[in-house]
Amino acid sequence: MKELIVTGSSGLIGSAVTRHFAERGWKVHGVDCNMRAEFFGEGGDTRSVQHQLEEDLNLFQHHELDIRDRSGVLELLELLDPDALVHTAAQPSHDLAANVPFKDFDTNAVGTLNLLEATRRHARDIPFVHMSTNKVYGDRPNTLDLIEQETRFEFESEEYRNGISEEFPIDQSKHSLFGASKAAADIVVQEYGRYFDMKTCCLRGGCLTGAGHAGVELHGFLSYLIKCNVKRKKYTVFGYKGKQVRDNIHSKDVARFIMFFIKDPRLGEVYNLGGGKGNSCSIIEAFDLVEKVTGEEMIYEYDEESRKGDHICYYSDLSKAKRHYPKWGINIGLKNIFEEIGKNWINKMSKKNK
Repeated sequence: MKELIVTGSSGLIGSAVTRHFAERGWKVHGVDCNMRAEFFGEGGDTRSVQHQLEEDLNLFQHHELDIRDRSGVLELLELLDPDALVHTAAQPSHDLAANVPFKDFDTNAVGTLNLLEATRRHARDIPFVHMSTNKVYGDRPNTLDLIEQETRFEFESEEYRNGISEEFPIDQSKHSLFGASKAAADIVVQEYGRYFDMKTCCLRGGCLTGAGHAGVELHGFLSYLIKCNVKRKKYTVFGYKGKQVRDNIHSKDVARFIMFFIKDPRLGEVYNLGGGKGNSCSIIEAFDLVEKVTGEEMIYEYDEESRKGDHICYYSDLSKAKRHYPKWGINIGLKNIFEEIGKNWINKMSKKNK
């Protein structure tokens, strides 16, 4: 039986990867210590996800371990001898990072280094998949010429007709401290691949989403927006007239790509992995989509000050990912994503009110 280590296994992507592989006969070792609860409070707590995985999956084993614990990480890799490792654990908010810079860097950059070095020492031939972020590009996408349309911004140049590719530069820009720590992790993952000939890849995600997301204001765009609508809570739009554009990818589509990479890995690769232009929307457009699902008008206020390092327009060019893995593609469209998350929050509210 093949065995997989998944860090951040109680999070959105980690839990999706865990289910995807366990349902296909892999023994999955989940590494998590519920740091989201420490970062975001009760709204970010993922302990219930861990318990649900333990209840649902016979091939899942939880390991209570903080990836900042270097000796613990080294011991785990030596003990388990896995066939692959998927690293999704992170401090995921660029807003929060400014308040907890040491925790942010130690989790995102040093934690990643701990895992890479443990893998090099004890399982160097296995695929190592790292969930990176489009924030490694900093605010450089904002230097591109944009066209302001009625409900969104769009790239003016034909060069970016399909979105931002992996060739786009990451330096000489404002990243936020979160973006900087994730960029450090991204580069070291590439370097272990190229320097030590390890099968590593960085997946620079767009807005990762799905019904399993514990969305909060500082992280989890669609989940939090839809939650606000269902709970009749005021949502705050920060700058750019609400026309800033994001591409959204369902966690199941991410898990599918990871399976393709693990089956046919490469050395030190990078992929921009969002929903692409077809799954992109502005905040204004998201309001319209959620209102169609719930029948409730969005309650919001506008703050003219944009978030530092925030992208005005970003969606991923998926050409490279599809070229390397032609059987992979986006299976879950934007409309279905909104319907799934909307129904999930409506069901939660219904159960709570009984």
